[in-house]
Amino acid sequence: MLDPKVFKAYDVRGLYPTELDEDGAYRIARAYVEHFEPRTVCIGRDMRLSSPTMAASAVEGAADGGANVLDLGLVGTEMVYFAVGELELDGGLCVTASHNPKDYTGVKIVRRGALPVGGDSGLDDVRQRALVSFAPVEGRGDVRQEDVWPAFVEKVLSFVDQEAIRPLRVVIDAANGMAGAMLTPVLGRLPQLDVVECNFEPDGTFPSHEPNPLLPENRQLIVAKTRDERGDLGVAYDGDADRCFFVDDTGDFVPGDFVTALLAQSILEKEPGGKVIYDVRASWAVPSTIEASGGVPLVNRVGHAFIKQRMRKEGAVFAGEVSAHYYFRDFSQADSGVVPFLLVLELLSKRRQKLSEMLAPFREKYFLTGEINTPVADVALKLQELKERYQAEGGKISHLDGVSVDFADWHFNVRPSNTEPLLRLNLEALSPEMMERRRDEVLSLIRS
Repeated sequence: MLDPKVFKAYDVRGLYPTELDEDGAYRIARAYVEHFEPRTVCIGRDMRLSSPTMAASAVEGAADGGANVLDLGLVGTEMVYFAVGELELDGGLCVTASHNPKDYTGVKIVRRGALPVGGDSGLDDVRQRALVSFAPVEGRGDVRQEDVWPAFVEKVLSFVDQEAIRPLRVVIDAANGMAGAMLTPVLGRLPQLDVVECNFEPDGTFPSHEPNPLLPENRQLIVAKTRDERGDLGVAYDGDADRCFFVDDTGDFVPGDFVTALLAQSILEKEPGGKVIYDVRASWAVPSTIEASGGVPLVNRVGHAFIKQRMRKEGAVFAGEVSAHYYFRDFSQADSGVVPFLLVLELLSKRRQKLSEMLAPFREKYFLTGEINTPVADVALKLQELKERYQAEGGKISHLDGVSVDFADWHFNVRPSNTEPLLRLNLEALSPEMMERRRDEVLSLIRS
């Protein structure tokens, strides 16, 4: 089964087996190889119940297409990125549905350099090729197992001074996803940490909660546990562990843009004058912190394909998105969920401050709505209405991604969804009262 609608803007994702099954995985992998003609690729998988057979089919498809295949086995998505970059492979696939519920499966695809294959960078071609009949197999590639775990652990630990990390009480919710497996060997190298492990056993049924920490109901455990255990830090992971979400020592959730600002401070201490990329939704805290830290802030479209391309073009040392994707030049310009965790540990250790204290300057000045989604009948018309209304009021307008409007003391971005007739609003103001007033004002315009 290969329903054409499983091909999304950035990856492949659908219900198993009614929208995507083993035959679909075979077809996607073979079509990918026939289109891009890589010599050697790697294929890994997450812990979902369908992933072993889905990955096995993808391996067969890639080999039948003529590529040599390194079978990575059970790995986090960033380990596929790592393998492609570190081993100088021509591409890779990870069988995963990321943060989606248990009934989903999917595939994330990258080419050489761990560059993502998305809708406008080859995924549409893969879709078209996968939906038609294949020619008889000629020149099948070789398949062998490859263990990238030891090298991966060394790589992520190289981002920090292990000796500088002091004893901290850390609460981690791995959500029964890949984070438990990935973090265990890393934590074994940091015996000074006092770790409270939650849901570390990979389990594709997700018995505790869905592996999507962006939804407040899935953060209840990490918030409560961090408070109950009096943790210095709480960390929650999504299903394939390429994103990590932080809770401070008071149990308050930390927005992704504030994390981006902290990580930028950390990296710019080691890379003075470096360029740092952030997305159009982000708080003003991000560019102001980058500048104050001696870096060069560069605003960009949302989405890992655009971020990774811009990182290469600019030679940026780091990039962060509000959605908790954090990218590192020295990690093949790819996103990682383990490296940000280690950098925050190092930052807390070196500054000898509580996380809540480090965040206080942001929280006292910048007031965010978070992302608010609204279904609309005519996306283009509504964006035009917003532009005309606020341009007439003197707002500075940008069309980098949707519509961004800047005033002296508040700003917002409204973007269309890639997959649904939705508008996504992110708004910020320099007082809580103004944030609430302007939020309600913009929402009323969107919903009218």
